[in-house]
Amino acid sequence: MPGVTTEAVEPELTRYPALSAYRRQTEGPARTPLIPPLPRKAPRIRPATPLRVTPNALRAGIATGAGAVTVLWAAQATPSPRLDVLFAGGAHLTGLLAGYGILVMLFLMARVPAVEHGVGADRLARHHARGGRHVLTLCAAHVVLALLGYAAHTGTDLVTTATDLLGYPGIAAAAAGTLILVTVGVSSARAVRRRVGHGTWQGLHLLTYVAAGLAFAHQLAGPDIAYSPAGLGLWSLLHATVAVLLVWYRLVVPARQALRHGLRVVDVRVEAPGVVSVVMRGRDLGLLHAEPGQFLRWRFLTRRLWHTALPFSLSAPVDGDHIRITVQAVGAHTRRVRRLRRGVRVVATGPFGALTAHRRTRRKVLLLAGGVGITPLRALFETLPGGPGDITLLYRASNAERLVLCEELESIARTRGAALHYLLGPSDAAFDPLAPQALRNLVPELADHDVYLCGPPGMTAAATRALARAGVPEDRVHAESFTY
Repeated sequence: MPGVTTEAVEPELTRYPALSAYRRQTEGPARTPLIPPLPRKAPRIRPATPLRVTPNALRAGIATGAGAVTVLWAAQATPSPRLDVLFAGGAHLTGLLAGYGILVMLFLMARVPAVEHGVGADRLARHHARGGRHVLTLCAAHVVLALLGYAAHTGTDLVTTATDLLGYPGIAAAAAGTLILVTVGVSSARAVRRRVGHGTWQGLHLLTYVAAGLAFAHQLAGPDIAYSPAGLGLWSLLHATVAVLLVWYRLVVPARQALRHGLRVVDVRVEAPGVVSVVMRGRDLGLLHAEPGQFLRWRFLTRRLWHTALPFSLSAPVDGDHIRITVQAVGAHTRRVRRLRRGVRVVATGPFGALTAHRRTRRKVLLLAGGVGITPLRALFETLPGGPGDITLLYRASNAERLVLCEELESIARTRGAALHYLLGPSDAAFDPLAPQALRNLVPELADHDVYLCGPPGMTAAATRALARAGVPEDRVHAESFTY
């Protein structure tokens, strides 16, 4: 039966006893289970298969919408060789596409389950960031073309043109909305983001809704929308649809889940330096339909945490009336999680994420975790279907003290006949346990595996490159990576 080994990062691999034995020798008696046994009358509820929008379908839908906006513009454009008309036509097109882009950005962050479960929250966040840059570019092009068109039409200089245009209420609203979008974009730049607190950053992003409203008011005054009853109806319907999705999934659903499940903290347990597990109890948790590998956004109703929804993966399958997360302290908010007390109320929104069993395409699966990235993979390690030898877990950490949930992992490995390897050592050591040949030595027939990958950004990037060199196709490497 596949065994449990600890690999040291040295020129030659040195094997040690199972880590649970090492910890019992250094830490004393084994601890009591984190989640107490559940009564037989409370069986685990199998989550229903959710509707999923694939990444290709999402991209196709966005492109189709952009095409429809272009057709709307083209149907009303007046061909002319005059310079002012050409500038005005370009301004109208870029303005419409910018308005459509704002709607797409809001839709991507509306937390629609079908999109979250099919595309993945990390990929949606990247699309949102990339799309935001495109929207700002379109807004800048719209402003420049509008100024040039008006200046060419009136024969005035650009300063006079800008002053005259700002006298129109619709254009003044658009200018204010553009300024808000630029402010949000600057706050999201990597160099600025590191210096802005998470709460401040979130507050600035809420202003995007104000910018979207101002842009909508401006578009209603423009000829492309106001002079076309069909265009006005379609544009209003698009905005209303996105607004309803935002209100429903970001406000109504969280409030309904809070009332339905009544979650409270029942235990906070230290797992490793700076890492704790939080166990919560609630009602009807099977109705969350949370799949192993997914995460929820948790709002702990304490004085210093209630205003922030923290994204943490499930570190064990939902079982009866208990649910668990495992959290590493990486900032002020996550450090406060360690001080939670029994009885604290919790609002959980979700589930989110696409790192689930539905991505699997092969019988054999490799789970590759780094640090606290073990949390979603621990739940998958327990639940992914497979016989002896089908499931392998590689767990990378700088030293044994950084490993968490080891006794559970080893118990799962023994019960399922799965392989479990700890890869220990500093990241700058001479021997790299995540090198292509090292991975092939640990995982026979590696190229025929699906790989689930979760860990710090640097580790996941290095592992992705190594897996590609080891022959694993890109579409069989399933990863979600976040930094908080």
